Amino acid sequence: MRKRFHPLFLVGLAFSLGFIALGFLLSSPAEILRGLHSIMTEQDLLITDYFYLAGIGPALVNAGLVTLVSVLIIQLSGDAYNGFTLVELSLMAGFALFGKNLLNITPILLGTWCYAKYQHEPFSKYAGVGLLSTALSPLISFLAFGSVHASLPLALGAGMLLGFLLPPLSAYTYKIQNGMNLYNMGFACGLLAMMIVPVLTAFGDRPTQVLYWYDEHQTEIILVMDLFCLLLICLGLMATGKRRKEVWADYCRLLGTTGRVPSDYLRMFGPGAVLVNAGINGLFGMVYLFLIDGQFNGPTIGGLLAIMGFSAFGKHAGNIIPVILGVALGAYGMHATPDTPSLQLAALFGTTLAPISGHFGWFWGVLAGFIHSCLVLQTSGPVEGMNLYNNGFSGGLIAIVLYPVATALGRHRWARIGNRDYFDIFRDTAPLDPEKTRDGIKTPCAADTPERGDPPARGGDAL
Repeated sequence: MRKRFHPLFLVGLAFSLGFIALGFLLSSPAEILRGLHSIMTEQDLLITDYFYLAGIGPALVNAGLVTLVSVLIIQLSGDAYNGFTLVELSLMAGFALFGKNLLNITPILLGTWCYAKYQHEPFSKYAGVGLLSTALSPLISFLAFGSVHASLPLALGAGMLLGFLLPPLSAYTYKIQNGMNLYNMGFACGLLAMMIVPVLTAFGDRPTQVLYWYDEHQTEIILVMDLFCLLLICLGLMATGKRRKEVWADYCRLLGTTGRVPSDYLRMFGPGAVLVNAGINGLFGMVYLFLIDGQFNGPTIGGLLAIMGFSAFGKHAGNIIPVILGVALGAYGMHATPDTPSLQLAALFGTTLAPISGHFGWFWGVLAGFIHSCLVLQTSGPVEGMNLYNNGFSGGLIAIVLYPVATALGRHRWARIGNRDYFDIFRDTAPLDPEKTRDGIKTPCAADTPERGDPPARGGDAL
């Protein structure tokens, strides 16, 4: 079954090598080396835009290298290729533009490998969660280069400990959010970071958030991203072996899903609909940035790539637009403007709450986005820029509160997520029938009641 989506390996290779090639086209080898040195020796706390810190060329090469390593880990570990694979690669590539590099992700990955060995289980079961655990990679950079106790052995040991602890923690946090927060790992990492930062402070360390924000060469970057999104749409319509009408019909069916975890669109609707969905979602994100006079740089491109990656796992135009509108309303409510760097990222990454609008309706989606715009600015303080997935941390808190409230007020009768294996998603590629997939369709069926809360098909228990 693993061979079903095996072309994703080649796609991942092409994607990563494309980043590297483009980087070398824009910068000389000497500039690339200097830029990579700057990237790997920086503390990398939020918001550290590698475009600003090292230049566009070195940032793209770094993203390509991180993505290439991620592809090889997925391939060599035997991890299943499915919709979540696109999530993993998009997050690794996107955040490699502002926070992740080969030096600070390696200890965490080693720690996850040690956890797999400790459990006497194959690393393939934990490879995906290991890649996502690198959300705490700034902590590694801080302990290596920014701490008053800075040392590489300290950073290595701390990173391995984080990689060891996050698999069981993320499995637990997944259950309490009821599938309403797509960035579950961000929530788990946020909880852990809230414990780590006070410990660092007690021992004389005080990490400080930064703001490196690139605002040059906007026209060129916009043109490249536009072409990329249009290319995805064209490939989806014409290069997947299905007629265009069939692909479009699949995409329209996809728009009828809630996006609630688990929603593996690649297994449910096929690659054509997913590619179209990714291209359209990317264009929506770009239009929003254009309307608010936002910038196109490392962090915002990372946000766009996250939206496009999750187009294979829960996001579509129907459930992300209400959240984005809510964030924009929240910005004006705070007497701020949506083009504030943190609020630009809040709008893009805040689509982690897309299942709320898909499941409960647009009103709740707008409300979730409004609350998120306020909360995400406060949750960054306790973690001091250590958690790259800070929007996932904020989204998790909102999901935990809004789900029971909306369920009670809306008289929804949907079963909660039970005690299922969080890691199944990393091991299965079997096709899913969207008409029979629980929590993926707006109209509930007979099985969607607490009395008949049998678990869904194996392999969908997610991020």
